[in-house]
Amino acid sequence: MTKHSSATHSSNTSLSRKPTANQTLFIATISPQQLLKKFTMLSFITLFGAALVAANPLVLPSVGSGTAPDPTTIRIQSVSASGNGCPQGTVSTELSPDRQVVTFGFDAFQTYIGPGTSVADRTKNCQLHLNLVYPGGFQYAVVESTYHGYAQLEKGVTGTFYSTYYFSQSPADTTTTSTSITGGVSPWLFGDVYTKQDLVPTASIIWSPCGATGILNVNNRIALTSSNKTAYGTISDDDATVALTQQVHVAWQACK
Repeated sequence: MTKHSSATHSSNTSLSRKPTANQTLFIATISPQQLLKKFTMLSFITLFGAALVAANPLVLPSVGSGTAPDPTTIRIQSVSASGNGCPQGTVSTELSPDRQVVTFGFDAFQTYIGPGTSVADRTKNCQLHLNLVYPGGFQYAVVESTYHGYAQLEKGVTGTFYSTYYFSQSPADTTTTSTSITGGVSPWLFGDVYTKQDLVPTASIIWSPCGATGILNVNNRIALTSSNKTAYGTISDDDATVALTQQVHVAWQACK
């Protein structure tokens, strides 16, 4: 296994339209607003995640041996989160039936810039610590992440997403991906739903250690910058209708 030092890679942002009335009808009968918002985030993780993958099929890097453990033997032992973008109790987790996608839902990962906002609102960080239990003789790696949320960015404002991945056993071996959304143009000027997909280049993929259960660390950061002091911008969940989610796709292989 080849180790890789920190490297940064960029990808483009693809668009996903706002949910239609039919797509959000299932939440219309729930009140009050906070309960509705909480329910929506959990529903997004369970229901919309599969639809997002189906509607936007991914061409993942050809990595691994193609040999994976029995999905029934893989489970999440623990998940913890730290950072000003994910206070305690604001992150939800879902593991797909095939154990190849971990979906995180964020209820407080919100950034703002412009008049009336503070400097602290411009950048938010959330570090996730995922402990998977799986049979010995296998290892896994992050090969792609899909992000979904809401952005409204006036002219001069840029929103940038950063994700750094590493395993606790080898903290110096990291890979970082990043992508940006530029404001002032449609649909971001007036606000819209975004979907962003980051592929980790094959040469930069980092595998969990063999002979031990690897704890995956995902350090997410959203930063807003502006060249216009009067411009406003936000990247967040959109009230009760759009949850900010991250789908982490993993590949499995037998240890060599």
